[in-house]
Order: sequence, then structure tokens, then C-alpha cells
Amino acid sequence: MNFLPLEPYETSLPVDFVLVSPEAYVDHPSFGHAIISRVVEAEGFSVAILAQPQHDADFLKFGRPRKAFLVSGGVVDSMVNNYTSAKKRRSNDVYSEGGKAGRRPDRAVTVYCRALKRLFPDVAVIIGGMEASLRRMAHYDYWSDSVMPSILVDSKADLLIYGMGERPLWDLLDMAKKGASLDKVKDIRGTGYLSTFDGLSKSMKEKCQSGGAEFCPTFEETISDKKKFLKAYKQQAYCAADMKARPLVQKHGRDYVVINPPAIPLTQEEMDRVYALPFTGEVHPSYKDGVPAIQEVKFSITSHRGCFGGCSFCALSFHQGRMISKRSKESIIFEAVELTQKPDFKGYIHDIGGPTANFRNPPCKKRKDGVCPGKRCIGAKVCENLEVDHSEYLDILREARALPNVKKVFVRSGIRFDYLMYDKNKEFFRELVAHHISGQLKVAPEHSEDSVLRLMNKPPFAVYKAFTQQFKEENHRQGKEQYLVPYLISSHPGCTVGDAMKLTEYLKSTGYMPEQVQDFYPTPSTRSTCMYYTGIDPETDEEIYVASSVEEKRTQRALLQYRKKENLPIIQKAYAEQQKKPPSNTRKR
Repeated sequence: MNFLPLEPYETSLPVDFVLVSPEAYVDHPSFGHAIISRVVEAEGFSVAILAQPQHDADFLKFGRPRKAFLVSGGVVDSMVNNYTSAKKRRSNDVYSEGGKAGRRPDRAVTVYCRALKRLFPDVAVIIGGMEASLRRMAHYDYWSDSVMPSILVDSKADLLIYGMGERPLWDLLDMAKKGASLDKVKDIRGTGYLSTFDGLSKSMKEKCQSGGAEFCPTFEETISDKKKFLKAYKQQAYCAADMKARPLVQKHGRDYVVINPPAIPLTQEEMDRVYALPFTGEVHPSYKDGVPAIQEVKFSITSHRGCFGGCSFCALSFHQGRMISKRSKESIIFEAVELTQKPDFKGYIHDIGGPTANFRNPPCKKRKDGVCPGKRCIGAKVCENLEVDHSEYLDILREARALPNVKKVFVRSGIRFDYLMYDKNKEFFRELVAHHISGQLKVAPEHSEDSVLRLMNKPPFAVYKAFTQQFKEENHRQGKEQYLVPYLISSHPGCTVGDAMKLTEYLKSTGYMPEQVQDFYPTPSTRSTCMYYTGIDPETDEEIYVASSVEEKRTQRALLQYRKKENLPIIQKAYAEQQKKPPSNTRKR
């Protein structure tokens, strides 16, 4: 695929597809817009990239595409990208040229779709990416503090692709080759659409009338009744993990939002085929000031997708999914060799991993068609069928670090320390410490109190403490001085000021104060966001405490950063109030 200029240009040759993205174009497989455009090209279609349009004139650059507009929400929801957890506008955007903010509109997918529907009312508009995926049904929106309808309602898009998009896209492209009008295509796995009842296909009408589709509470019900919202969330979460799920239907007024069953994850051969596409791995040459986001991934390799960890605050369960799709060792090593041949390669492969680096294989062999919907493999509880094995991942790391011109292969995409601790064979632990840490290893205990960790679906704190001890002992055994950098979350649903104080006391006992603390950020469609909005634990249906005020969130954050002088008055006030009247166990929002 030859790069098309991003500046306005004259052309008399319309393209098949125009991909619209809120991010600067980077031709690297860590960016969804690059994968989608390369997949479209590989199927014999022409595609133009319209990156970060600002005005109507930008949308008119490539004219009317022959097949459809593909609107990507990017690798992060636009509201998360544009605002902090305190709802303050961010001053930078690492996915834009020079890291400058202001090129991505709020609710980018909806903004782009409305413009396209106004300018090209007869052209199919297909949406995808994180923003579309997580907002595919009625969802709580933190920034408006309200339940919003499916993004299909606001955007008026013809089709929504959720999760990993290659397989639904292949199906669509196959139909396009046969002459199908893409604004009429509906019943494809991994997609959703908005329709009147009369507009449904004959088979979908029959499913709606015969029990072949599952109805969840309506949009109007989720607005007025938090228990109905909770029920809808549970149905969505279950269907997102079930390869045998029925279509999920949610009425919005007189219209139907239909979410087809999830796409079947890619096979190893298909993953290899996608990552063998001719990515340059570079920022588009028109960006003279570069795009900062490339720095973290330019010399990193994606080995797999999916995560069965099930952290409550993580959106992966709704986007990449809980099933693992992996590349072959040969595919990974081939890419590693290519990296060593780049002129700016310094001998360091920054990462070989995925959402969780050491989740290389499925959690067990008991279920042949995917993970068990409604159950968890690991976290607060460990499934008795969980199979722990690092041997294949270790083999890949060994071969990569033995390549000519490779000095080090780091593991930076996140290690699940609990999975590591459950491995009776300590060979991977030893080699991780010996070869794959750049002085600091980032891990995510998130908190110290088991009551909070259970709601996060993280392991009991005793597991983390045992891990820190073994990490220290292994470093001492090898004569190394390496450190753990724990990620912590403040103000997660279920966490009281008293819980935050206990975490502070643990941190003080270890002499550690985190420079950065993630204040809980309610992003669309996660389990934790459901708890934040409803004040209910989805597992037990019991009410839980929710720190929702600005003052309390600031207090919990200040407690974790106890050494900062500016936090001292906040901490003193918190301890004084705690002694007067301990907080109750629950609070309704």
C-alpha cells in the first residue's frame, strides 16, 4: 500500500474505502487503523487514510468511496484520551503529531459519522475501535454522569464492529466482492446494528419472536432503574464471553439495537497472516514532529491477544475478549529479526507480549470452544482447571535473545504475578529476573485490602507479598539489584478512606511511595464502572461503598502519596474524621 498524502490533493480515481481515524497515521500493527487498512488492501481493495479531519473540506478530500467509510475510534476512547479522571482536559495527546492535544474531538466516532452522513447520505458508514466497541449498548458515561444510548443511536452508523475486527471485516469484504451493498449487511458475528422491527432480516425477526434472541432491559429501563442497568450489564458480559451466545437485543424507543454473537477469535495461522502484512513500522512521513505513541511500541512485538485475567476495571473483556489468540514462534522471531535490521535499532527489543505478557496459552483444555461465560479463570479465586505453563513463552524469549545484534529482550507489557506464583516450575521466574527486566519490573497489585481486591478480581494480598519476597530472594541469589514498581488504584468501588489508610500503612512499612497513582476512572462497560454507577456488587447483588465525591477521591489519592508536603493537611483531616466517625460500609450514588 503506497502512502496517500494527508494534505488535500486532487484525484479523479475514487477509492473503495476511506478509513477515518482520530489519530495520526502510524503504519504499525499496534495501531488498529494500520491493521484494518492493511487487511483491506490485502483483499484487493484500495483504501485511503483520512487522519484527524477537522472540517467538512477534510471529509471531501477523497470524494465518495465506492464501498464504504470505515470510522475508527482509535486505540482509546476519545473521552479517556481527552480528559483526566478529574474531568480536566489533558494538555497532550501522544497519538497526535508532536503530542499536541486538540486534534481529536470529544466523542470522535459520533462526530465523524454525523459529518459523513450529512455529506454522503447514501454511503455505508461502518464503525469500530475501542470507542465503538465499549459503547455498543446502553452504557454509563462518566463525563456526563448519565446512562447514554448505544453509540449506534447517536452516530447513525450502518454497522458496528466490536472486538478484534479482522474476521468481521473479512466477511464484509467477501460480501463486497460479490457486489453486496454494505449498508444492508447485518447478521455477521462480531457486529451490531440499529434497526426498526420491519428492517430486521427475516431470520432475526423469527429469532426475536421465538426466543432465538436474548432481550435485555431497554435503554429507557436502564436510565430509570439501576437494577435493570445491572441486569443488562450482566447479560452483555455473559454474551461477550460465550461463543454460543444468542444475538443480544436492546430496545431504544421503537428501535432495536442488535448485537450479534462475538466473532470467533483468529487461529494461529490467521494471526500470523495478519502480522505478516507489509507494515513499515513507521510514522507517516508527513508528520515532521513525529508521533510520540510510536516510541513505546516501535521495537516491541505483539505475541498474542486476549486476556483471561478478568480485572474488573479493565475493558479488555469487552474488546479483545478473554480468549487467547497467539502467533507462532516462527512469526514472532521473524519480526524480531526484522527489528534488528532497522537502522535505529540499538540492540534492545522492548517487549514481547500482549495484554498480559505471560498469558500465552488458553487457561485450560476443558472447554474447547472458549472460556466459560459467567466464570473466572484467575483473580480473587482460582479455577481448579487453570493450567499454568510458561514453557512456550520462555522458549520464544530464549530464541529472541539469542539473535545476532540483540543485547536484551525486555518484558514490559505486564506480568501477572499470581499466575507466575502458581507455576510450580520456577524456571521462567529465574530467567525473567536474569534476562528480561530493565532494572524495574512493573506489576499491578492495585491495593492491599482483600475486600477491595475481591471487587477488583485481583488475588488476595498475601499472594503479592509472597511474590515480592521471592522476587527479592531471586535477585539476591543472582547478585542483582532490581526493583518492583507496583501499580495502585485509589477510590475503586468498595474502597473506603479506612481501606486507603491501611494501604498507606503498608506502603510506609516498605518505605515506598508511588510517584503516580491511578485514581479510579469509570470507563464505559467495565464491571467496575457498573459498580460505580449502581453502587451494587454484580457478584452478590449487595450494596457497596462508592467514593464518588471530588473531595473523597482527592483524599484517597493523597493518602497513597503520603510524603508529598501538599498532601499533609488532607491526610491530617482524614485521620481526624476517621477517629470521630468511621464511614459506613455502603453508600448509594
